[in-house]
Amino acid sequence: MSMKNKPIVNEKSSQKVAKFLEENKLHKKDFAQMIGVTLSYVYNLIDETIPFSSRATTLERIATVMDIRPEDFIEYQIPQDPPVYNENLEFLKDTIKHNNLSTVEFLKMFERKKRLNLVDILRGAKPLQIDFLELKNISDALNMSNDELYELWQRRLLEFLTDGGFNVEKNKKLVEAMFNGAKEYVKSQK
Repeated sequence: MSMKNKPIVNEKSSQKVAKFLEENKLHKKDFAQMIGVTLSYVYNLIDETIPFSSRATTLERIATVMDIRPEDFIEYQIPQDPPVYNENLEFLKDTIKHNNLSTVEFLKMFERKKRLNLVDILRGAKPLQIDFLELKNISDALNMSNDELYELWQRRLLEFLTDGGFNVEKNKKLVEAMFNGAKEYVKSQK
């Protein structure tokens, strides 16, 4: 391949990823799964045989796993719309930090097939699960109490219902009855 046809590669971003993988003893295969790309893509990215990604989703996933801002990559184009604050997501991130876990350490607590979904949740691209058992898995990994788990689930379910057009105020008695039953269930799970 002549120098003329060789792609221009930003060494700084590729080197940043390579250094991160080495420092965290994270295998390229695990990293590829966490960010939703193929193993060969990660090898090519680090070997600088392809240009560093400029795709927002990929860069956000890489940044999330690395515990940095996507803006730390010069290839990242800041989205027009500012990110929406989400109380549940911020609670999850704070709880991970409170447990002195890096994102990689947190992700490694889950089976490989669930890691990409968790990365997308942590970067704010997907909402936190509503499924109580899925939240319980997260709760167990983060040593959350049953009360913290219940509060997280309740906030997430109220968010889901409201986003779906459910009027919480008009259905206050139904909501209270539902959450009272759910609270009793959670207490019984000790």
